[in-house]
Amino acid sequence: MAEEYLDFDDVLTYAGEFGKYQWLLFLGLAPFCLNLVFIYFVQFFITLPPEHWCAVSELMHANISLELRRNLSIPITVDALGTATRSRCQAYDVPYEKLLLDGVTSPNTSWPVKSCWVWEYDISTTGNYHTIVSELSWVCDKKWYATLAQSVFFLGAVIGGPISGWAADRYGRVPVLVATNFVGAITSILTAFSTSLPDFLVYRFFAGFAFDNIFVMMYVLVLEYVGPCKRTLVANLSIALFYTAGTVALPWLAVWAGNWRLLTAASATPMVLSCLAIWILPESPRWLLSQGRVEETVKILEKIAQVNGHTIPPNVLHDLQVQDSSNYDQIQNEGEKVIMDQVTSASLLDLFRTPRLRRTTISICVLWMLLSLVYDGHARNVSNLPLDVFVTFSIASATELPADIFLILTLDRWGRRWLAFGTLVLSGALSILTIAVAEKGVMVAVLAMMGRLLVNITYNIGLQYVAELLPTVVRAQGVAGVHIAGYLSALFSPVIVYLGTLSPLVPLVVLGVASVIGGFVALILPETLHRDLPQTLADGENFGKEQAFFYFPCITKDAQSSQPLALGEFGQQPSFIRHRPQLRASLRGETYRSSLIRHRREVLCIPVVE
Repeated sequence: MAEEYLDFDDVLTYAGEFGKYQWLLFLGLAPFCLNLVFIYFVQFFITLPPEHWCAVSELMHANISLELRRNLSIPITVDALGTATRSRCQAYDVPYEKLLLDGVTSPNTSWPVKSCWVWEYDISTTGNYHTIVSELSWVCDKKWYATLAQSVFFLGAVIGGPISGWAADRYGRVPVLVATNFVGAITSILTAFSTSLPDFLVYRFFAGFAFDNIFVMMYVLVLEYVGPCKRTLVANLSIALFYTAGTVALPWLAVWAGNWRLLTAASATPMVLSCLAIWILPESPRWLLSQGRVEETVKILEKIAQVNGHTIPPNVLHDLQVQDSSNYDQIQNEGEKVIMDQVTSASLLDLFRTPRLRRTTISICVLWMLLSLVYDGHARNVSNLPLDVFVTFSIASATELPADIFLILTLDRWGRRWLAFGTLVLSGALSILTIAVAEKGVMVAVLAMMGRLLVNITYNIGLQYVAELLPTVVRAQGVAGVHIAGYLSALFSPVIVYLGTLSPLVPLVVLGVASVIGGFVALILPETLHRDLPQTLADGENFGKEQAFFYFPCITKDAQSSQPLALGEFGQQPSFIRHRPQLRASLRGETYRSSLIRHRREVLCIPVVE
């Protein structure tokens, strides 16, 4: 029998897979999760458009009430759904001083109108503070400026993701974590001093460049120190507690700050403090092993054992130290050699060379692009709902908690395919139904919130489902490519939200249609629950061939393997995590070695001590 490779998980069994050391790291996720919330959602609150209307100087100097001033000068317009509202960009072009002298208090709809260049703002609709929109008058013919800035943010993410991933593989997780937090802090501070559209766009581009590695590096780092059986719990619990708490609290931080510049600058504070991680956090053990830095890994393992109150047998540490780096690529039989050969030669293009795998890959990309579009669209569309935007944002953000809990209870029992279809189609139906209750503002908000909850569930399903469907030999590349495609589609979510200027219900209808389409796309994909996941390209081509369309793993007795997700055992990951190349080093250790060669914790997650 060939000698078995000893990896980090083997020794972690002795040091403690989920003890005091891991709990301390878990608590360390909180500030980085807060940083993610800040860099992702602060832009939403600093670009809120307050209620506004044309400022008519003749009337502003007259001794009349605001209500009479608006009634006399602002024409009534009708939106696409027939709702009558006061114009935000036009005023009657008449001699107001003469009208007041004549005692006229009601407008004549036949009066000529003109576009205005000066506005009045009701900042009570934006937390009683001026946003950059009202300060720089990004309204009417300039109202698309804020939408452009949102899209530029995602463009930065599209470019920054691969670069950060490459840097993480080259220089380590912690340096990239610190660098992205530093970039996030600097761009947040600079954003607070923006005085024009060009400099605001530049700062938001680099803020997007740092997103979401500002958190994901720490997230992956913590999961790498946790035993396989606890990773799903840690992954979901961290989001349920920290991400949800941060997003729920952010609107009230904005109200407390009372100034968009102060809010933006204050959001940089925890990012600056996070740069201290370079002297506090341990490096990724799997990355250290992939670089042949075994001595540093041993020191980390000894520290884990000390904090957890465990002892690692000297012979185990000795075996880990004496392993030659060439052992990393050792294999145990010819079948595994085929897999490892493909690991070194397969590329993204191989996903499109055979018909079934090509169909699956295209379906995955379409599904993920629709999910990214719908998820981000729902998150930003709260500004179009007919309720207080700060209350609505908090309630909508709180839906992440029940979504995570629901998945923990159901995903590994009901499967991925039909659950994704059901939640996504139902979300779309609820969003479209807002047309039927257009006159009832509260019901529109309730349906939108329910749709957001279901989208959160589907998005989290998709994060795991995508990884399971792609063959092991191209999984890291494939998942990275799929999520970059998702970023590209998210570029258009601000545009969809912008359609709310036509009618507040238009974005919900568009998002609803996209959700329904995405639900049916999910049915094209095979189920992965209780299946041996595809490892080679041939496996990917044949995966799911025997499954009937109405196959339900929760009610159909399945003789297939209950092999856990090889991608790691990272489990369901949160809505904003984008798998990118920075995971590659850890994937080598978990996917290629632990899942394909070792099979030690395959079904029961019971550590084997030899």
